[in-house]
Amino acid sequence: MAEDWLQRWEQGNIGWHQPQGNAHLRHWWNATAGGRVLVPLCGKSVDLLWLAERGHAVTGVELSPVAVQAFFEENGLAYTQEPAGELLRYFTCDKPIEIYCGDYFALRQAPFDAVFDRGALVALPAEQRPAYAAHTRSLLRDGATQLLLTLSYEQAKVDGPPFSVMPEEAARYWPTLTPISRFDALETCPPKFRAAGLNEVIEIVWQGEV
Repeated sequence: MAEDWLQRWEQGNIGWHQPQGNAHLRHWWNATAGGRVLVPLCGKSVDLLWLAERGHAVTGVELSPVAVQAFFEENGLAYTQEPAGELLRYFTCDKPIEIYCGDYFALRQAPFDAVFDRGALVALPAEQRPAYAAHTRSLLRDGATQLLLTLSYEQAKVDGPPFSVMPEEAARYWPTLTPISRFDALETCPPKFRAAGLNEVIEIVWQGEV
């Protein structure tokens, strides 16, 4: 799975990237400014900038060095890199943003006050999601704010990523989260979803404290 993601970034096959940022984050984010925010599997998302501009110290984690370097270069941010255990830390003095490059499970920079997961849980196959959820929880302080986005669809018709995460599965990982918005996101999903004959892909926004 990791090699597939690295190859996608190398080839520029990044249809999941949102150049204008995520609308749900802008609408629903309610974490108190000043805290540390974790963004798992962040890619080169401009959501990191949006969070920093709202007074947060932002930590992204991303597997691909291509994505990490692109984030800083495309946003005109001079950056430095340094070893950080098993990871490589990229940071800038211009904004309170750092990105750790490498295996998410090697991150140990806890505790965080909030987490925004737009595409991490749904990027992982079912067998990896319980470990991801447990590791994410270990990085958060008690009462941390969480905003999570999931997709639900007929997985038997088309394979991910993004993978289908049914509501009951998300609720098992984080029982204190509440689904606050749901809608059909089929039109914004990869073309393979429509080609496979799917009639709907339900995107759910979850919010709460963990």
